[in-house]
Parts: sequence; C-alpha cells; structure tokens
Amino acid sequence: MSRQDPDVIDSVEKAFRVLEAFSAEHPTLTVSEAADLTGLSRATARRILLTCVKLGFAELDDRRFRLLPRVLRLGYGYLASLPIWERAQPHMRRLAEEVRESCSAATLDGDEIVYVARVPAKRSMSIVLNVGSRLPAHPTSMGRVLLAGLPPERLGDYLGSLRLERLTAHTITDPAAFAAELDRVREQGYALVDGEREEGVRSAAAPVRDRSGAVIAAINVSANAGRVSVEDLRERCVPLVVQAADAISRDIDFVPSA
Repeated sequence: MSRQDPDVIDSVEKAFRVLEAFSAEHPTLTVSEAADLTGLSRATARRILLTCVKLGFAELDDRRFRLLPRVLRLGYGYLASLPIWERAQPHMRRLAEEVRESCSAATLDGDEIVYVARVPAKRSMSIVLNVGSRLPAHPTSMGRVLLAGLPPERLGDYLGSLRLERLTAHTITDPAAFAAELDRVREQGYALVDGEREEGVRSAAAPVRDRSGAVIAAINVSANAGRVSVEDLRERCVPLVVQAADAISRDIDFVPSA
C-alpha cells in the first residue's frame, strides 16, 4: 500500500512505470537503463523485469529485456471496451474513400493523443501511424480538438503546465497564441493544422461527442502538403470530416450502456 494513498499499491504503480519505459526510443532495456528511466532502484527494476519475463510479458536476451506480444492484451482490453469504434469504422472508411486520404481517430492521454482507429490511404505517406501510436497533442489537429473540448478547469491545469515544444518552423509556441487557437477551434467546431508537427503534412479534425455532448475522441484526415492545399483541405475536406464525426456521435446514442 502507498504511504501517501492507502488505496494505491506501490508495487503495481512501479511495475507500470517500468512497462511504460519501453518505447520506440527504448525498445530494449537493461536493468540499469530501466532504473534510470523510472527513478527506481536497480534492485526494484530488476525484480519487476524478471517478473514480467516469468508472466510472459517480456523476454531477456544478453542482459537486455524486450516486451512480448502478451502486453498487447492490456491495450486491447481498452479498445474492446469501446464498442463505438466498431460503429465508427464504416464512417471512417467512407471518409477516407471520399477524400482519398488517411483517416484516424484518437483520444487524449495527458499531453499526448493515442490512436484508437485508423483507415490508411491507398497511397503511401511519409508518416506511418497505427493503432496505439502516440503523438504530442499541442501540434496536432486531433489534439487541439480534444484539448478544446476539455472542461475549463482541466484545460486551465493543462495550459498551466504546458511546454510548447517547437517541432517545426510553423509550430505555435506562444501560450497566449495557443490558447487563442483552442478558442477558435472550439468556436468553429474543427481544427486545421499545417506542418506544425511534421513539415509537409496537413490535417483537419473534428470532435466525436458522447450522448451528453462531451468530447470523447476526434477523427481527422491527413494529407501531404504537395498534394492537398490548405484551401482544398478547408473547403473540401473539413465539411466531410465534420459530417463523419457528427455521424459517429449520433451512432454512439445507440450503443447500449454497460
């Protein structure tokens, strides 16, 4: 039990910290690396990693640990608990076919967005994303839709701790300008981003709402800047994205409550 919170089990919290230390930048970890990344002692990190090996969540090869497919059960449990995405897929496929670009859906997790559904374009793009991929929220169209949909108190906390990292020459890094952009997104009902996370990639997103009207996800279309102009994205794609998001939102009303 946690000394700070009797309802929290310290060992479980530490185990998840170790699992979250694995990433694209750190696909394998030694005990020392896991300890450094998590702030845990080497002994604690070692026991947790060996426990993961015993349970089939990781394997050990020449002092380096790597995750195994069994960890996907954790993420799948979340996706399986959201039947709305089964209903969203037809709308997303239709949208991708209409605009001939990729269509994605994401939810907010802290200061990142997590992809929960994706329909890739038939043509290739420079950016490869899949279900489970994470991106920073502030320079992405879906992130801005999700942030604009936060309750005022949560958004205030977010903006108060926000670090607007410059990823390209176009990334908004001024806090006041970013807050104004979120106001604009909230008012117009969609977000349009041009090369703020990656040069040459444009996207437009709209909110998906539950039956109470709360924003629970976002969908977007993304395109190569050499193929789709900002004007085309705004005039041709945005209405279709908003229409698809509204259709998904309406379908959620018919998903039985647990």
